[in-house]
Amino acid sequence: MKTAHTWRLGMKDMQILPMSRHRSHLKKPTWIIILVSLVIVFLICAYVYPPQNSTACYVFSSHGCKALSNWLPPAPVRELTDDEIASRVVIRDILSMRPSLSENSKLAFLFLTPGALPFEKLWDKFFQGHEGRFSVYVHASKQKPVHFSRYFVNREIRSDKVVWGKISMVNAERRLLSNALKDPDNQHFVLLSDSCIPLRDFDYVYNYLMYANTSFIDSFEDPGPHGSGRYSEHMLPEVEKKDFRKGAQWFTMKRQHAVIIMADSLYYTKFRDYCKPGMEYGRNCYSDEHYLPTFFHMFDPAGIANWSVTHVDWSEGKWHPKSYRKQDVTYELMRNITYITESLHVTSEEVKEIQIRPCLRNGNQRPCYLFARKFLPETLDNLMFIFPNYTSS
Repeated sequence: MKTAHTWRLGMKDMQILPMSRHRSHLKKPTWIIILVSLVIVFLICAYVYPPQNSTACYVFSSHGCKALSNWLPPAPVRELTDDEIASRVVIRDILSMRPSLSENSKLAFLFLTPGALPFEKLWDKFFQGHEGRFSVYVHASKQKPVHFSRYFVNREIRSDKVVWGKISMVNAERRLLSNALKDPDNQHFVLLSDSCIPLRDFDYVYNYLMYANTSFIDSFEDPGPHGSGRYSEHMLPEVEKKDFRKGAQWFTMKRQHAVIIMADSLYYTKFRDYCKPGMEYGRNCYSDEHYLPTFFHMFDPAGIANWSVTHVDWSEGKWHPKSYRKQDVTYELMRNITYITESLHVTSEEVKEIQIRPCLRNGNQRPCYLFARKFLPETLDNLMFIFPNYTSS
């Protein structure tokens, strides 16, 4: 009897246990399937609707959107529009032309100013003795300046009104380039403002630019609100957000690149229409900071240096760079600026990233800067006294 009783208990246990195991077996796969499904949906949504700002990127990865984009499958290659095909053919053919220096190759100095040039005497000292190796062009947007140097007399081009931050700034740059391109001997083009000064003597500047075989156009990626945050989807399909770049407007560029800028209509129009102050959602976009950096990043990234040879000091953390006063201009200051060998970019994210890169010219690290701004007119006497003595070893 005892044995039978034990058997009956065993049977009860056997009747109960299978049902318990069966329920557990059903629950675990159900939750796993639900969890995996949610992850898949999450990733699909992230792929189809990628994050539009740098903060959202960190939901996916501590490395931001770049890590997420590397993890996901590549987007399908889209078909180019007719305008894009035509534009790329022109750009390709211009870039494939072999650059050639003429016997009288010249630097073209393009002065973008509202009126008077307070450092004209300093530039006269810079140009003296080098006639035939440079050209001067002046775009005076408000009033025709009175000149003190023979190198500037009758060098004004037809000018138009320029408003800070608007496309008129880019229009003035293109106007200067088009006038300078009329002279076939002009091989390298230097954009300067009324507050710019030379840091080096003419021979050094000439050799640095003429034999570099690159354009010194500032271009870097800023994922913050004052970089990629200014991008508008209205620029699609020609300009994608991943290609949107930022940089200082003060460039020097070789003749090939100047010709490409004058040939471009498609990408210029995108920035004219969709990169301007007072855009949707209260955003401001400034085409002079984004058009050329983005354009050359897209079409000839290896042909630009990604830094400007014009120095500015952003250390004060304001909307505009530091202005140098008379008491600031010393032998020590000018020598320190002249011998900087690394370029610095600071992003506009909440946690700012400092991007430092060596200034490489033809593969060798060299001083970064040939010019500097913003110097106030009161600094002229000090500059005349010490230029260019601070560059001597």
